[in-house]
Amino acid sequence: MLSFVILQRRAPFAESVMADILQQIMVHKRSEVAAAKSRVCVAELQLQISAAAPVRDFVAALRRNEPMGLIAEVKRASPSAGLIRADFSATEIAQTYAHHGAACLSVLTDEKYFQGHLDYLRQIRITVDVPLLRKDFILDEYQILEARAAGADCVLLIAECLDDARLRDLYQAAVGLGMQALVELHDAVNLDRIMRLNPHLVGVNNRDLKVMKTNLQHCIDLRSRVPDSVLFVGESGIHSREHVEQLIAGNVHAMLVGETLMKSPDIGAKVRELLGRSL
Repeated sequence: MLSFVILQRRAPFAESVMADILQQIMVHKRSEVAAAKSRVCVAELQLQISAAAPVRDFVAALRRNEPMGLIAEVKRASPSAGLIRADFSATEIAQTYAHHGAACLSVLTDEKYFQGHLDYLRQIRITVDVPLLRKDFILDEYQILEARAAGADCVLLIAECLDDARLRDLYQAAVGLGMQALVELHDAVNLDRIMRLNPHLVGVNNRDLKVMKTNLQHCIDLRSRVPDSVLFVGESGIHSREHVEQLIAGNVHAMLVGETLMKSPDIGAKVRELLGRSL
């Protein structure tokens, strides 16, 4: 999610640059949420939620696809990569993912930094039956209401963006709506904070935000610190079937893959390759 943060790999102050840009993103996101609240009140969102389709079980869908469930990401762009896929149709990509074996989908809804939109989530919800994750910088309970009203079954909570109280409150807000939360960390120091939530779903992003390099071993190393009852997701740096087999050997339950799929000339074939299925 935060793969765009550092633009200069060799910069000696990379960590502070990352913090500065992340702070800018969070400031913008708060203003974006304030504007959304002025357009659609909480009461209206609650009415939409009451009419929404039932929540789908994100964790159960991944577990049904053992030894490796795929969360395939609908991702149009990122600030570091620019436009990732020119022939972008959110619904067509979602259908391709589901048809070729993705257990769940992740849908980027951030507009400013990823050219996503909440409408993509709404459109995909009526197109496929698999559970959906709203992937965004979630800082306010209002965004979780938006997600449920749009048809999301799960939301992303990034530990690096949230203090303990806010992380707990947002997690409980999601659970209160019958949803699940993928609680993500980059830095191992955040794992104990996350585990105090007694989460059902934990994701480890393999991108080191200090140097902006991926290391698949990062999530494998942390796997032993998380009970097997918690569904464990490896994120970033997954490009080949060999990488997937490393994760399986490390007892990682699921993977979240975005750019690798979106950059592929044949998305469906790439999904099947990663899952080890015949083409």
